[in-house]
Amino acid sequence: MAKHLVIVESPTKARTIRRFLPDDFVVAASMGHVRDLPASKSQVPERYRGESWADLGIDVDHGFVPVYVVPRGKQKVIRELRRLLRECDSLYLATDEDREGESISWHLVELLQPRVPVRRMVFDEITRRAIEDALEHPRDIDERLVRAQETRRILDRIVGYTISPVLWKKVAYGLSAGRVQSAGLRLIVERERERMAFCSAEYWDVRAELEREGRTFEARLVATAGRRVAGGKDFDETTGALRPGRDVVVLDGPAAERVAREVRQATWRVESVEEKISTVRPAPPFTTSTLQQEANRKLGLSARDTMRVAQSLYERGLITYMRTDSPTLSSEAIGGARRTVESLYGSEYLSDKPRQYRARSRTAQEAHEAIRPAGAQFRHPSQTGLSGRDLALYTLVWKRTVATQMAEARRKSLAVRLSAGQHTFAANGMVIVFPGFLRAWVEGHESPESALEEREVILPPLARGDTVGARGVEPVRHETRPPARYTEASLVRRLDEAGIGRPSTYAMIIGTILERGYVRKVGSALVPTFTGFAVVQLLEKHFGELVDYRFTSQMEERLDEIARGEQEWLPYLESFYNGPDGLRRRIELKMKEIDAEASRTIDGVGTDGIRIRVGRFGPYAVGRNGEEVRASIPEDIAPADVTPELLRELIERARRGPEPLGTDPETGQPVYCLIGRYGPYVQLGEATDDNPKPRRASVPREIDYRTITLDEALRLLSLPRVLGTHPETGAPVEANNGRFGPYVVHQGDFRSLRKGDDVYTITLERALEILAQPKRGRGGSRRIVELGEHPRTGRRMDVYEGRYGPYIKYGSKNVGLPEGVDPKTLTLEKAAEIVDAKAGGRAKTKAKSKPGSKSKGKTASKAKARSKAKARSKAKARSKAKRRSTGTSDGGAKTKAGATSKPRSKRKAKPAGATAARGTRRRPAGTEGETA
Repeated sequence: MAKHLVIVESPTKARTIRRFLPDDFVVAASMGHVRDLPASKSQVPERYRGESWADLGIDVDHGFVPVYVVPRGKQKVIRELRRLLRECDSLYLATDEDREGESISWHLVELLQPRVPVRRMVFDEITRRAIEDALEHPRDIDERLVRAQETRRILDRIVGYTISPVLWKKVAYGLSAGRVQSAGLRLIVERERERMAFCSAEYWDVRAELEREGRTFEARLVATAGRRVAGGKDFDETTGALRPGRDVVVLDGPAAERVAREVRQATWRVESVEEKISTVRPAPPFTTSTLQQEANRKLGLSARDTMRVAQSLYERGLITYMRTDSPTLSSEAIGGARRTVESLYGSEYLSDKPRQYRARSRTAQEAHEAIRPAGAQFRHPSQTGLSGRDLALYTLVWKRTVATQMAEARRKSLAVRLSAGQHTFAANGMVIVFPGFLRAWVEGHESPESALEEREVILPPLARGDTVGARGVEPVRHETRPPARYTEASLVRRLDEAGIGRPSTYAMIIGTILERGYVRKVGSALVPTFTGFAVVQLLEKHFGELVDYRFTSQMEERLDEIARGEQEWLPYLESFYNGPDGLRRRIELKMKEIDAEASRTIDGVGTDGIRIRVGRFGPYAVGRNGEEVRASIPEDIAPADVTPELLRELIERARRGPEPLGTDPETGQPVYCLIGRYGPYVQLGEATDDNPKPRRASVPREIDYRTITLDEALRLLSLPRVLGTHPETGAPVEANNGRFGPYVVHQGDFRSLRKGDDVYTITLERALEILAQPKRGRGGSRRIVELGEHPRTGRRMDVYEGRYGPYIKYGSKNVGLPEGVDPKTLTLEKAAEIVDAKAGGRAKTKAKSKPGSKSKGKTASKAKARSKAKARSKAKARSKAKRRSTGTSDGGAKTKAGATSKPRSKRKAKPAGATAARGTRRRPAGTEGETA
């Protein structure tokens, strides 16, 4: 009987699709991308290493021909796919129906070189109907999609690998730029600049608690003597002054108090009551962008986590394809949603006719429908068997989709005006007349029921001429607020509006700028660092078009045109890079023109001759008073929060030098309070050749480092505390403060302290209680089986239940359990075999052997030699990096300087399994906005 091979991207998708295929179909996973551009110079095939373009991996001089290599670790996958293909009579490529999925299919054909018929299967949900339809209507690989994605990849590589070296030489080594990440970073930096330029204004109004027929309601002052009272929007954000042409009354504190006294004695009368009935339509179904926004607002998920969970739901056949910017629903989806509404809420909650949505953006791609529950019959969240994040996100998609076919909500609004002497107050009420779709979905709220209650503001019956009583009247002070920093949700919305990247790339954009150290998260806010400022500043001055939002959007439009066959890809690349004003020529000129010191100095920040610069070890202030003085700026201080007073204090502290708080009575050493890159800290003694790393402890936020006492400093330095030894292992149990708060630790097993536990007073008995409790990871993982130590390496192995199933935690590695392995019956020996097979081959034995081992001395000697060789290698790499770079300065402790990209290796080793492809111009696998 004939056999057919179906290749998908992941094992999860393979398991799901296998359920809907006949027995003569074999399903295998490519494990994602199978070829890519070289990640480093060492991966470039030997025959190309002498070429001027070898670092790029793209022959920019002869038609932009890319060199593709098989990433490390993929050779085994390719061998297995070739073996399966030899046993089959046809090949079906069932990768995702988008440019990236099309590219993976093309690369598979190039690598496997099949001698059997090849068919492309496309579907946007994994259901029986969709799979059967895809089998009946296969197509060829779409060359236009492949070329569009290849062009995108080439652009990303060119921008990242040519602009980043400029940043290395002119700002700090290890920095990077990217085609879309830099434009996204600029949005965040510009918002911070708005906050820096912001000037607050103070204004007052009056609030009154009024009563009618035993029911109270609130009103606020809106006018006095016939003139409107000023509100926050009447003030200029950069000057704090009243905007020109505003005929308003600005109340200060005394004036507001005077109004309050007058209205307390006045008769309150209803002047007008306006009633309005309005309807509210449900929001469109989810696109990638709106799903990321709402998951961030309602569930607190990052864009990256949202896409990971959505990918898992799609591969398990629960939702449709999650990369789409079309809000359109298929007729099947509309029918499924309407049946669900009628069965759960009743026919009165069903919309009069099927409701359809269209994309507003002219650049939206209509290849897929909106994100919705898969199939014609929507599975209720309670019937999915999901839990945790998976259940929460599926519920979000289910509710949003069902709500689209529900009746409009109707609400009644009341606007009441009341007079108290010559002063006018306003009260507003709102009642939900008919909830309609709000029974299922309320924007920004997880619980529709509680949200409806929160939205309603019920006023007592009021009519013109009625009098009301005043139970309380208070003046209220207000201050205008600076523009809010972006959150992930608001940034995704802004990226979507500006056309920067594609919805499927937003998670990558945000993740990249966070990983690079250009932005940090404070709560939910995205705060740019000074390094991020310096990168954007240089790009704006010298490569403005690369961070121009319209230019970036137009580039996306050109890629869409290539995908539609309306634009040739090669002329576009030639013009962008090799043209008279192309990027290559501009970089050559700018490398000579850009002043390094000016590039490291942050514009618009500083005062009284004090400037802020960025260096290898973070930001620092530079002041001059006879001689130059430098002082580290803690990285948790945002650029908009830097004040002249703070800069002067930092410089003055640096000028005076450290002054001891006192002397430690036990050691006789001085105790200092210092400010470093990561904020204030206390230190015991001074750093010397004999004591290069004196004991230090961070100063918590609740303690003011300016007024810290010797006793407080010694208390901080008392950590970590050794509480005693564990009764079972004899190993020490310690208590300490860490990045995520106070904790206890035993043999690398960490537990956060519970509420009420004090890290300075916790006992050994209490610590053992906490350590005995099941551990839950940050992702919700919990230990379900304790195995013990690996027989050869001595590393701890336990089985955990994670979001994606059980896995073995082996040291710092997570190794998934193969299908069919029951974690409850898993033995230590079997677990060791699984770890050895999956954790990069045979697990490496620790250098330090157990007592009694014959090879102890030999192994330790080898480990020592390897350690020395590694140290020499690192020193050599640092030396080379220093010679290549122009050098930077800082005023803080030595740490890595936000560098996220490793210098390209000069080694000549040929990469294992590298396969180059020349003469073909197709899209390689990769991510958008690549950096060097």
